[in-house]
Amino acid sequence: MEIFLKKFENKFNTAPFSKISLSDYKKAFKETIKMAKNEIDTIISNQEDATFENTIEALDFAGEQLDRLSSIFFNLNSAETSDEMQKIAQEVTPLLTEFQNDIALNEELFKRVKLVYDQKESLALNTEQATLLDKKYKGFTRNGALLAEEQKNRLRVIDTELAQLSLTFGENVLAETNNYQLHITNEEDLKGLPEGAKEMAASLAKSKNEEGWIFTLDFPSYIPFVTYVENRNLRKELNIAYGKKAFQQNEYNNEEIVKKIVALRHERANLLGYKTHAHFVLEERMAQNPEKVLLFLNDLLAKAKPAAEREFAQLTNFAKELDGIEQLEKWDGAYYSEKLKQKLFSLDDELLKPYFKLENVLNGAFTVAQKLFGLNFNEIHNIDKYHEDVQTYEVLNEQNELVAVFYADFFPRKGKRNGAWMTSFKPQYIKEGINERPHVSIVCNFTPPTPTKPSLLTFNEVTTLFHEFGHALHGMLANTTYPSLSGTSVFWDFVELPSQVMENWCYEPEALALFAKHYETGEVIPQDLVNKIKESANFLEGMATLRQLSFGILDMEFHSKNQIINNVKAFELEAMKVANLYPDVAENCMSVSFSHIFQGGYSSGYYSYKWAEVLDADAFAYFQEKGIFNKEVATKFKENILSKGGTELPMELYKKFRGQEPQPEALLKRAGLL
Repeated sequence: MEIFLKKFENKFNTAPFSKISLSDYKKAFKETIKMAKNEIDTIISNQEDATFENTIEALDFAGEQLDRLSSIFFNLNSAETSDEMQKIAQEVTPLLTEFQNDIALNEELFKRVKLVYDQKESLALNTEQATLLDKKYKGFTRNGALLAEEQKNRLRVIDTELAQLSLTFGENVLAETNNYQLHITNEEDLKGLPEGAKEMAASLAKSKNEEGWIFTLDFPSYIPFVTYVENRNLRKELNIAYGKKAFQQNEYNNEEIVKKIVALRHERANLLGYKTHAHFVLEERMAQNPEKVLLFLNDLLAKAKPAAEREFAQLTNFAKELDGIEQLEKWDGAYYSEKLKQKLFSLDDELLKPYFKLENVLNGAFTVAQKLFGLNFNEIHNIDKYHEDVQTYEVLNEQNELVAVFYADFFPRKGKRNGAWMTSFKPQYIKEGINERPHVSIVCNFTPPTPTKPSLLTFNEVTTLFHEFGHALHGMLANTTYPSLSGTSVFWDFVELPSQVMENWCYEPEALALFAKHYETGEVIPQDLVNKIKESANFLEGMATLRQLSFGILDMEFHSKNQIINNVKAFELEAMKVANLYPDVAENCMSVSFSHIFQGGYSSGYYSYKWAEVLDADAFAYFQEKGIFNKEVATKFKENILSKGGTELPMELYKKFRGQEPQPEALLKRAGLL
């Protein structure tokens, strides 16, 4: 337990995963909460007048050990969980919520913060300090500091319940993912499936002492199956299984949880004086309010829908001509899209995968970062990791100084949730003259190696790696004084800019030449394949845009209106009908596994993917004007976006980088929707 109460004693001060046993956590949480409370008490009991340094700054650095412990525990609860760990999460989450509310609703502490805030004009603060003061003050007012005692008590109850509901939501989705498998014993049923995917399924079956092939709902297993398997009934079976996670009449059903979360979020917003949860959330976003978000989504919808409907008709006719399919269903989408792409561009993922060996793609991302930002990644084996699959790197700048420690965790396993994300085990900040460097991690679920082949990525996995690596760069290159403003601690609709802009390099011949090399021959990807990647970049872009917009619209429907939801499925159908192309599948419901908004931090924020696409298209247009490895543009991006975190308003930072506000036309032009 003592391990959490002092600096970790190793070269980089990294988390000593192997020395932490699960039984340590609960006691450590109680102890570090107690320590953090003492730090808060010291601020409150200070006899001197409240100043920026003794109140605002002290508050930002309070609870350092607790934050460190929380980041380790909750990161592992996503990447390497177990039943025991989930039980601990359920026990410690209320303790943390209670502690956070104890701070947010502490009248004495708020008094000191308000004293400083009220004299901010005369304090001669720099931009970062002024931002921190504003953030701390709003941290109180937006979390109930101005409420009457009875309302504060109700807020505490709501926050505790919301934290636990969100945790249970995620556990249910993970359990449903883990509990399903499609076991196939007749090889004829796998006609069309690429050898690599077949080998992976055989390997999984063997590990479970079964004959034949086993497929799961993990992406590397699920996606190739629904994309390539000719047997339509089996594609249907797997697709429906994927869509009914947490929508079955069993203990993992999330319908009531969704209703409760939405209702409690509305109640909380009303309690704090906001019309809806979306009004509350968007006050601290670039978009500012739900009206502006809906205007943005509907404007894009109007531009994308005609293209999407044309594409859907083209896909329907193609399926009819090819196989006599009268009605295109959801389990047909990926299959016929891939077939049509092969026909139009003579391009398919199986043709590309040999050029995208995971190690080469990762080194390609490193090389791009080196050319743009002067970073060098050296793999190291002398730091602890939480699973043998994890790779660890020290990141150095051109002066050979430590920039960050980087963890990469790429393959699916039982205790890991689906999807891909970036996170950190330690933030960057400056304290007592020392610039503490961050420990950043990316977690993905890529196609693992098989007995005969290394991990070969689909092009979609390549862009995913670059996306998460973009988030990682935002964390690694952070250079701010205060931990709460560092790295990815920015407005939510700005956080996707660094990640999405990095994806652009995956389409550029100059960048692909660095890493797209055949895993057996070492041959660089042929130019005609690069041209096809570029040509096919906008393939079915209208349909893809409509799908993203439908998620954003559903999110806003849940959160921008005060309404009682009687039936989650009916509510979802009504909300998404403006963007739906495929017939509904009665057994399925997307909302109950929509982890972004019910488990992650994207509630009232799913629109931000598209919002950030406008920013990233405009930003990359600037790189293209000057050259995709232009040092001057890269330095501007690093100094005004990547290193600044949340120290200034995002639009101000963007204008310092670009010299102007972003132009939406850049996105429409890139997407071929103009």
